[in-house]
Amino acid sequence: MRSFQRASTLDPVPAVVVQSLRRIDRAAGAESRYIDRMPQLLDALRAQARIESITASSAIEGVLVDDARVPKLVSSAAGRARNRSEAEFAGYSAALDYLNKGDPGEVNVGLILHLHRLLFSLTEGRDGGAFKSEDNLVVDHQPDGTSTVRFAPVSAQETPFYMEQLVVRSRDAIERGEHHPLIVTAAFALDILCIHPFRDGNGRVARLATTYLLQRAGYGVGRYVSLERFIYDTRDDYYASLGASTAGWFDDAHHDVWPWTRYLLERLDDAYARLQERVAAGSSGATKQDRVRDHILLNAPGTFTIAEVRRAVPGVSDNTIRLVLTGLKREGRIASDGTGRAATWRRT
Repeated sequence: MRSFQRASTLDPVPAVVVQSLRRIDRAAGAESRYIDRMPQLLDALRAQARIESITASSAIEGVLVDDARVPKLVSSAAGRARNRSEAEFAGYSAALDYLNKGDPGEVNVGLILHLHRLLFSLTEGRDGGAFKSEDNLVVDHQPDGTSTVRFAPVSAQETPFYMEQLVVRSRDAIERGEHHPLIVTAAFALDILCIHPFRDGNGRVARLATTYLLQRAGYGVGRYVSLERFIYDTRDDYYASLGASTAGWFDDAHHDVWPWTRYLLERLDDAYARLQERVAAGSSGATKQDRVRDHILLNAPGTFTIAEVRRAVPGVSDNTIRLVLTGLKREGRIASDGTGRAATWRRT
């Protein structure tokens, strides 16, 4: 809400942000060509991005599940959750699918509440679909067991008003065309995280809303490459940028929206670059084994797992990945640590 109160908060736009917007707009213009030319590859990318997004956005909040359970948890099978983490994981899947399988319309307070309801639809006692009833704090827990208060969000009493104002002001900014839609999206995400409207699930709901706002504005890369995965991989920068942009928000001082905006645009830029790489690999005529081999030798981290290769090279079976791993091991290019699903691999 407060990011939209003063014209000076979103204007002027820093030069580095302008440059990012230009790159992203150019990349977004190529999406329709990919859809027309390579539907099968994009279907494979879409399926992989869905699982990566659910897994990464949950992991950011410490919600972790066994890899072997993921296929069941992201399916429509009933009675699938064995514990709270699995219930929240499956709930995120339901919320993401709700946004991707239809058009819920413009973002409004009702949609935000419904996403929260879906997120905790399988979790008892988490107030799914309801704003917080008590004031809350955002606390950082340190490795040594100590904790510090990062900020005190908007009070429970004021939350409904702030959320309604956030929706109204951000929608008005888009309709009037005063700001680039990506800047509006970044400001919306920052404000919802500062309001912190729920007892739990604020970060996940904010990321769901962000992806949806991007899609409605014509930036659909999140359907094919997981933005949440990029955020998870850079989560220290994620929290640092939010911290920098949060300062001043609560005392109605002039807060700086640009650290967070730069971070979000960098991740979006990364996602478009990854989409272009995957489209290029898919159209190069290389065999599936060639694609796996090239990824392992050129792009994979020093230590990796089969699951990570599967995510990076969509449309390739685990058997094909294992064939390539066996061949590279025989050549002395990689070595394995452990066996079975728990095995990790490293380049030598």
